Amino acid sequence: MQLRYRTSLTSTEYVSQQAWQYASLVCCPLHPGGGCSFARHGTYERVEPAGTQIARWYCREGHCTFSLLPDCFAARLSGTLIELEAVVAAAEQAASREAAADGLRLDIELPGALRWIRRRLQAVYAALHLLKGLMPEHFASAWPTLKGFRPCLGVDVVLLALREVAAAHLPNLPPPLGFRPPPSRGGEPHEPFQHRVGPDPPPSSQ
Repeated sequence: MQLRYRTSLTSTEYVSQQAWQYASLVCCPLHPGGGCSFARHGTYERVEPAGTQIARWYCREGHCTFSLLPDCFAARLSGTLIELEAVVAAAEQAASREAAADGLRLDIELPGALRWIRRRLQAVYAALHLLKGLMPEHFASAWPTLKGFRPCLGVDVVLLALREVAAAHLPNLPPPLGFRPPPSRGGEPHEPFQHRVGPDPPPSSQ
């Protein structure tokens, strides 16, 4: 289970300071009153940036591992929230997703680049749609895009701001913004994360 590690460190600062050594969980999330064998359980490595380690803990009685993910990182996706937002913003500003793909992924062919972009757009927009309903006092009138959310938050980087503003809802939001676990095997997949074949829909007028 992923939990939020509230920090203003960038990914580079997090690695250079080895900040995972200072991450702490004061009690077991499953047994806040104590009585279990909750203990630190080493770290696991993220691919980017090189040298990134994420602190984790284990509750033997609950058969559950917990990790503290710093605010700068995307959940269950390589890279940072800032890098993810740059991809989504480029797609929103481009004339088409094909044009965005041409500029973002020169290392792979167009169909693969389109799938890569589509996965990120679907994941981010799924979280924004949910937040419109969960936090109507902030986002009821916002179009569920980065462009639509920026005026509501008064910031340039939307996803980082949402880690703070929507902190209470992170367990129920899908990755890469939130920490909702993936569906169990045999369950129905979440629709926003399914890939579709065929051309992209026409760009929104919003």
